Amino acid sequence: MYFTYMLRCKDNSIYTGITTNVERRMQEHFSKDEKCAKYTYRHEAEKLESVWESQDRKLASKLEYHIKKLKKQEKENLIKDENLINELLAEKIEIDKYKRIL
Repeated sequence: MYFTYMLRCKDNSIYTGITTNVERRMQEHFSKDEKCAKYTYRHEAEKLESVWESQDRKLASKLEYHIKKLKKQEKENLIKDENLINELLAEKIEIDKYKRIL
């Protein structure tokens, strides 16, 4: 299992990443562990906003890529409305291959 996640930083920016273990990865981001992303080292992590589950790394990476391409307001809207993924990304990814768990 792989997970694609969106993390809000204290400066209100949104970081998107993938992992096989959400709890471990959040601990790395929030504690600024040596494995923390460069981005969240400089932009302090505040809150996990959304998580999608997928079967493999390729699917998780594809979702991550397309979320990163969204405008900031589209990311905010995606966080607020889980069904918006259909509108924003249906033409780019196979929506049924992902399950939103947060």
